[in-house]
Amino acid sequence: MRNNLEGVNLFRIEGDRGWLRPKSEWQIRIDGIEGFAGYITPVHDWAYNHVMVGEALDVLATIGSGRYELAIAIDILEHFDREPGVRLLAELRRVASRAALVSTPKLFLPQDVPANPYENHRSQWSRADLASSGFAEVLPNAESWIAAWRA
Repeated sequence: MRNNLEGVNLFRIEGDRGWLRPKSEWQIRIDGIEGFAGYITPVHDWAYNHVMVGEALDVLATIGSGRYELAIAIDILEHFDREPGVRLLAELRRVASRAALVSTPKLFLPQDVPANPYENHRSQWSRADLASSGFAEVLPNAESWIAAWRA
């Protein structure tokens, strides 16, 4: 996302030389949430302005309403039990001023990772489930529900 959204502002080009602009010159703010600190890599530092480490619902509760134009949760929802998942969808809508996008597999894919319980799959969601939480616009995809909410 950083490459596509930042575009030409990501690099400084002078003649035959080019280099990555420092974060202080980036025009687009992209923040992330990572539940498991052990998954933080150098890619996070390059792609995000800031990565908040903690449980998603706890972190989202600290973010002001409408703080971001767009909130995205890609392949995260299935890691929540039903009720916390509904709260996650509501929090995504709350922190987004323009739109929120969520994707989740159409089929339940069992996954249990003892070293990182945040990786465990806990729920399966339908198009109707997403629509009842405000994510009624669904993009075509064979494997996942990709649903949007717009303000």
